[in-house]
Amino acid sequence: MAKLDMKMPEDFLLKVSRLAEKTDEIIPRVLQAGGEVALEKVKSNLRSVIGRDTKHESRSTGELAEALGLSPAKLDRDGNYNVKVGFSEPRKGGGSNARIANILEHGKSGQPAKPFLGPAKTASRKACVEAMITKLDEEIKNL
Repeated sequence: MAKLDMKMPEDFLLKVSRLAEKTDEIIPRVLQAGGEVALEKVKSNLRSVIGRDTKHESRSTGELAEALGLSPAKLDRDGNYNVKVGFSEPRKGGGSNARIANILEHGKSGQPAKPFLGPAKTASRKACVEAMITKLDEEIKNL
């Protein structure tokens, strides 16, 4: 029986070993790139629903849109990295931005729902994945 030995190129093996060493640095940057795409879509959707189809003139101060942001990538208790799009708290008057966002998203008695988070999640999914793949490729090339 014939025997064949194949050796991986030295530079490839070196990159793979460096990738393993720097995974904890690379993953947060990759997730941040995807999170920024989602954040922009959520901001866009939020701006489009605030003050739309109201019985009375909108009293929006812009504080809800300003409070929207992206958390840094953090490791959860299960060992997974997460980036979250959400609202900083509290409002200047002491209320809750999350409460107002929930009312906008789901509505309440006498106020119809104006979803902006759900549609943003669906619409930005593919673009987020593409942004993360691009960032990962860039990070691997920089090794």
